Amino acid sequence: MPSSAQIASVTQIPGVFAAHATNGAAGTGCTVIICPSGATGGVDVRGGAPATRETDLLRPEETVDVLHSVVLSGGSAFGLAAACGVADELERRGIGLDVGVARVPIVSGACLFDLACGDPSVRPTADDGRAACARALDDPDAPLARGNVGAGTGCTVGKLAGPERAMKGGLGEDVERAGELVCGAVSAVNACGDVRDPDTGEAIAGMRDATGGLARTLDVLLGGSASMPLERTNTTISCVVTNARLTKAQATKVAQMAADAYAHAISPTHTTNDGDTVFVMATGAVEAPVDVVGSLATRALGRAIADGARQAATAYGYPAASDL
Repeated sequence: MPSSAQIASVTQIPGVFAAHATNGAAGTGCTVIICPSGATGGVDVRGGAPATRETDLLRPEETVDVLHSVVLSGGSAFGLAAACGVADELERRGIGLDVGVARVPIVSGACLFDLACGDPSVRPTADDGRAACARALDDPDAPLARGNVGAGTGCTVGKLAGPERAMKGGLGEDVERAGELVCGAVSAVNACGDVRDPDTGEAIAGMRDATGGLARTLDVLLGGSASMPLERTNTTISCVVTNARLTKAQATKVAQMAADAYAHAISPTHTTNDGDTVFVMATGAVEAPVDVVGSLATRALGRAIADGARQAATAYGYPAASDL
């Protein structure tokens, strides 16, 4: 078991498993994060067009206090089917909430719009969710791949002026530590706005100008020349995993704090054209103040978003940051 100083991927956090199902030809996929023994869950939804599953159940006042998996998926609302496959595979392995006559896996999830990449008729299915779940549990030591994989396969960013000026986004990850406390973040970056480094403010990817360089989406928006051809086609969806011991109310507060990372790394963010969602899974191994957990989670998520833009590769006609 690695010490906190050696953890470089969420898959190295004890009790956490993660993997992807990727369909590169169709430009879509899903990413599964699993805590078989159950985590304390929280969620924050700030975008104007979310596609989500089992978010109401994560409210602090609801009675179910365990979360077994978070599924991040492409495919728009169709991609919610991937979570059904995850639930099936977890049940098959005896993982879930014991209700006497069965074990019911608690699986939350969110989807992003990637139908403009690859083949719009192909979306993540229950079989994809099942395969990603099995891969995560059967190969627990593998680090999580990043870039054009899983939910990041068909991600794009900087789309306010249309696809011809947009760029490729992707799946990013970051792990931060404070003593024995660990917060890892996984983010599929499919934002309407531009992505920048949250530490330096450096522009990474987003709307391009007439010369192929980076424009500023916010300036275009405020200047009144934006013309979003396809509304509700963006969403950055993320999962924060921590070894902290949290209640549901505290996990919800951490999700709310971590959502500020979107404002640090994406401009503009939480628009009516985005469905931004942040999940939190807390395994309960380490005592830590909630404000410390939330601040560390915010740092991890901001850097994961930047990583998603940097790890992306040119595909489906969208250039990546590495091409600039």
